[in-house]
Amino acid sequence: MLIEACQQKETIPVTITCFIRYEIDPFKRDAFEEYSRNWGQAIPRAGVDLIGYFAPYEGSATTAYGVYDVDSLAAYEAYRTRLAASPEGRANYEFARRERFILKEDRMFLKRASTPHAEWVRP
Repeated sequence: MLIEACQQKETIPVTITCFIRYEIDPFKRDAFEEYSRNWGQAIPRAGVDLIGYFAPYEGSATTAYGVYDVDSLAAYEAYRTRLAASPEGRANYEFARRERFILKEDRMFLKRASTPHAEWVRP
């Protein structure tokens, strides 16, 4: 019975999630939010699944995140090339350089380990 269950189980493709941790200037949060909205348009057009950009709300005034899913590290490299070549991407990179609201930027790639999830039940 266990063998049959394993054979019938759907194969879920492995997706890599990129987490970008930003240290931003707390006095330039509005600029970071504009940068985030710009990526909200450009990143999906460059071929990855943008989960979102997250600006400080409560707690740290300097930590922000960008999160998106990509199929593989090779797909990530191709996406980065497309993004850098796009007019939207070039403009947003230049905006960040000019305004200097990003003090530090780190990326890490993780794979989801908790799937499949149960259906979300709202209380």
